[in-house]
This record gives sequence, structure tokens and C-alpha cells, in this order.
Amino acid sequence: MSGPQKSGVIVYSNNIKRLSDFYTGMFNLTLLRETDDFISVGDSDFNIVIHTPPIEIPEHHFNTVKIFLTVESLEEARGRVEKLGGEALAGEWSNPVFSVCNISDPDGNHIQIREFKL
Repeated sequence: MSGPQKSGVIVYSNNIKRLSDFYTGMFNLTLLRETDDFISVGDSDFNIVIHTPPIEIPEHHFNTVKIFLTVESLEEARGRVEKLGGEALAGEWSNPVFSVCNISDPDGNHIQIREFKL
């Protein structure tokens, strides 16, 4: 795999090393990247980002598994989500490869959407 995947799953954990060992051992995934805050594992078809929760979040507003999907435009997707019964959540983050923000589906499940810079 060269560069970040366009889709996959973010799994929040307070013990990212333990969870990384589980996914690599159970599903023969490869360690792709490791920092103090997250570990990325995967193969050519799938990516799991195991991430320390960024803030203390009340349990009833927090999913420990979050899908991430790529869109052409964050701005367009944020405008469309509410028309489809979801919600655009506050905040946007960026790195040199892509920008991300969070939305929720009509059931309240959080989804990270990514816009690649090229």
C-alpha cells in the first residue's frame, strides 16, 4: 500500500498497542505507521487506524469504531449530509495528504470523511 487508504475504519482504544497486536495477529495485517496517538495496520485492500480517543467523550455520544470514507469535496458533503438526515459536526483537520471532518448518519453513528489533496 502506498499512502493512506481512501476508506477503512478508525477504532478508538485506550490501549492502542494491545489492539494493534490483536488485528495484526488475527487477520495477518501489516503495521503501516505508528505514533504516540495512533497505529495504522492494514493490507492493500483495507486499513484500520487504532487511535487514542482525542478527548474525553461521554459514552452515550461516542462510538469506538468509526468508518472513514473519501469524498470529492468536504464542503459539498457537509452540505448534503443534513439533506439526507445526518449532521455535519464541528471541526476540520488537515495533514499534507488529506483534510478530514466528521459527520453523523441519521442513527447518530460518527463517520470521518476525507478529501484528498491530490
